[in-house]
Amino acid sequence: MRVLVAMSGGVDSSVAAALLRDQGHDVVGATLKLWGGAGDSGCCSVADVEDARRVAQVLGIEHHVFAYTEEFRARVVEPYVRAHAEGRTPNPCIDCNRFVKFDLLAERARRLGFDALATGHYARIVTRHGATALGRGVDAAKDQSYVLAYLKSAMLDFLVLPIGEMRKSQVRARAAAAGLRTWDKPDSQDVCFIESASGRAGFLGGRLTMTPATVVDRDSGSVLGQVDAAELVTVGQRRHVPSPDGARRYVTRVDVAGRRVEVSPLAGALRTRVELVPGSLSAVGEPLGDGPVWVQVSAHARPQAGRLRLQGNGVVELAVPIRPVAPGQTVVFYHDDAPDIVAGAALVASP
Repeated sequence: MRVLVAMSGGVDSSVAAALLRDQGHDVVGATLKLWGGAGDSGCCSVADVEDARRVAQVLGIEHHVFAYTEEFRARVVEPYVRAHAEGRTPNPCIDCNRFVKFDLLAERARRLGFDALATGHYARIVTRHGATALGRGVDAAKDQSYVLAYLKSAMLDFLVLPIGEMRKSQVRARAAAAGLRTWDKPDSQDVCFIESASGRAGFLGGRLTMTPATVVDRDSGSVLGQVDAAELVTVGQRRHVPSPDGARRYVTRVDVAGRRVEVSPLAGALRTRVELVPGSLSAVGEPLGDGPVWVQVSAHARPQAGRLRLQGNGVVELAVPIRPVAPGQTVVFYHDDAPDIVAGAALVASP
């Protein structure tokens, strides 16, 4: 089988390529040049491209660099900036997977005659009721099914996830045994197009006119303080929230246009309902309908029992209250009778 492996320059995709090569496949590595601006982390840096190239050299496979800077800017960076300007908190890694890596790159792989696209994600390709589906990775601490939840069965049929059955420790050991320079490379934790020194404030501050806002107690309406930039405040946030009386409060609403941020003590901030953006629901395999599901509201959140209701705009009802989920984030559903298999995903609407 001829396989194009997306090589980010990290240990996971390095081992994915090594495993496929060792299995006798015709493997070619491809690293994506996505960000043309400043950046010092993630899969966009010059160092990561060089690491991927050197790994491919050790493995004896071809390696190419594909430039998608304009597409990345239009599909990931600009929506990221626009969402913050509107008081939403997007997930750029999900958008990158959805619109670049598993859209543009997959289409290019097919056009170049490859039989499959492979990545180093911790997730598994499984079958449910005769259709291809997405399963959690064996390593629960590294599972990445959440960030791949928008993939459809047709894409999954073309996808190979070689390390989905492995644990991180096994991946690192395999890389060390193969003499790959990435064997002890730290995992990327940050948004790849944001420099660690300036952070989100520096990135957005160079692209938006920041909006000062008044922080008010949601229930009493009393003014608690000010924030310099409502665009940097996230629903569910508790750090850096003004609190004259020292009580811990959580952000429950961000109104950029109204220059207002509402906060509440934890008891008042907890939610048992998550409203969905109309038309954003995406199912993997079988259609999603009303009924019980397992719900995950972030990449590392603990799954919660809930019920999906599609009447109106769509809503998820949770069995146990959780902190409010920021508008623009993704909520992922797992099957009630198969909690390790993705059922679908949707965007969170404003509370």
